[in-house]
This record gives sequence, structure tokens and C-alpha cells, in this order.
Amino acid sequence: MRILVTGGAGFIGSHLVEKLLDGGHQVAILDDFNDFYDPQIKRGNIAAVADKITVYHADLRDARAVGDVFHREKVDTVIHLAARAGVRPSIGHPQLYYDTNVGGTLHLLEAARTVGIDRFIFASSSSVYGLAETVPFSEDLHLTQTVSPYAATKLAGEFLCSTYSHLYGMRIVALRFFTVYGPRQRPDLAIHQFTRRIWHGQPIDQFGDGTTRRDYTYIDDIVQGVTASLGYAGPLFDIFNLGESETILLKDLIVAIEDALGRKATINRLPEQPGDVPLTCADISKARRLLGYRPVTPLRVGLPRFIEWFHQTQDRP
Repeated sequence: MRILVTGGAGFIGSHLVEKLLDGGHQVAILDDFNDFYDPQIKRGNIAAVADKITVYHADLRDARAVGDVFHREKVDTVIHLAARAGVRPSIGHPQLYYDTNVGGTLHLLEAARTVGIDRFIFASSSSVYGLAETVPFSEDLHLTQTVSPYAATKLAGEFLCSTYSHLYGMRIVALRFFTVYGPRQRPDLAIHQFTRRIWHGQPIDQFGDGTTRRDYTYIDDIVQGVTASLGYAGPLFDIFNLGESETILLKDLIVAIEDALGRKATINRLPEQPGDVPLTCADISKARRLLGYRPVTPLRVGLPRFIEWFHQTQDRP
């Protein structure tokens, strides 16, 4: 199978690309290497496989550039991971998030339709559940409200996917990721940011009283779920949660990082942030049953692996 991975140089994308190559697939990636964080980190993510893949440097907002990739690259499947990410920055830049995440997804769907690609996998987010009170979050929850522009763009992306599936017979799977972590995690995300700042003796910002809970999902488990979705033969459009189905309090996460590092955190306590949700918790029974999704890395196992990778990066010149 020849697969186009958008955002293939990012945290999740680079791990997925390696797994696909190991599985004998041919891979091309589309990434704009933007400055949300240091683009050199992304280039480093794919350095080990750079001679095995084709890299297209293109912005999803540019419909012509996206279309050109599809006309040059004959692929069977699109795995769409690329997005402007993060709840808090989306509040400050809603237009950028809309243009990239909604407009960009539309450009990809149109390009895929035009050249006849009939399998499309869309990376959605647990943020679409907003303030849902039914726990754990199930795919059949009726979603009526999101609480950040980022979440709204992801839900809009799901609706675009369902529309294209209905109109054009495209097989589309939307995967709702629950807070992914592990080696190469983006530097702005909590586990990486807390680890770096505690290690260097810098204070960390804790928003709220520390009682928010997250379902942290290890990168290898997410990748297993994504690759499993490649063979899904159920309804033409379907949605699955990919999480660990295990939550941890923010204050307990900080303690776990302290213990793993052998250093205490200096905590700067701040008010809760607009757009943040108090809880994420995945019901993964559907993904287990229909995809064969099998997460095997609880936080007590995955966090030390992340810390080991972090220490290795600190030793690099």
C-alpha cells in the first residue's frame, strides 16, 4: 500500500511513518514544517527514514499545492494527522485554526475525491467531547457543544469527512486521540514541558487546583490503533476512540514526573484556563471490538520510557 501521511514529520506522524515502513508500505509525507515549534525538531524526527520516504513541503491552506501533491503522488490511502494543535493557542488564533484544520481538511478530501482515493483516515481529538458528563466518553454521545476553537475545528473535520463519505462513497475512519505522549512528544505538551522545566530547576505552571484528569495514551498504542484502522471494513464512515481508558489527576502526574526525575517541582499555581476541560476518559470498547485495538502501555510504564528518551536528548550536543 502507498500511503500519504499529512503531518508525517510531527510527533505522532514520525512514529507512524516508521511503523508503516516496517510493515512494508510505501510512504510519502506532506508537512509544512511551520514554526509552532522548532522545525528542526521535525526534521530530526524523520532523519532516520529520510531516504525511504518522499517529503512534500506544502501548506494545507493552499488548495493548489495540496492538489499538486495528489497528482504527483499516486497513493492508495491518506492518513490525515496534520493540524494546528492545542486548545489554548486556538483561542488566540481562531482564524488560523479554522483555515488550517477545517479548510485544510476540505482541500485534502477534495483532492482525494478528484484522483479517486477511497480510504481516508482522519485524526480527531478527545477535545470534541467538551464538557460531556457521561463517563467514559463513548463515540455515540450526542455532541452539542465544544469549548475551544481547536475542538470545534476537529468536530467540523469529522462532519466534513462524514459528508464526503456519504456523497462520494469514500471509506473514512475518524480516530479521536486522547492526550498522546511518549518519545518526540511536542515540547509544549504537559508531560514534556513539566519534565523539561523540573529537570532544569524552573517553575511549572499548574492551571487550576490540580484535580483535572486526563486519559494519557502512549504513542505506540496510538500507532497500533491507526494501523489497525487501515483494514477496517465496516460502515463507510465510522468513529473510534483511541485512548488508554485510564485517567490520572494533574497533581498526581506532577508527582509521578518528580519521582521519575528524582527532583521536586516548583509549582506556579494559576487560575483554570478558558477552553480546558476537567476530564477526558475514553470508552475504547468499540475500538477493541471492531479494530482489534489493544493498548498495552499504562502511564506507569510509558512515563519512564518518556523520561529515558528525555535524558537521552539532554546528552546530545
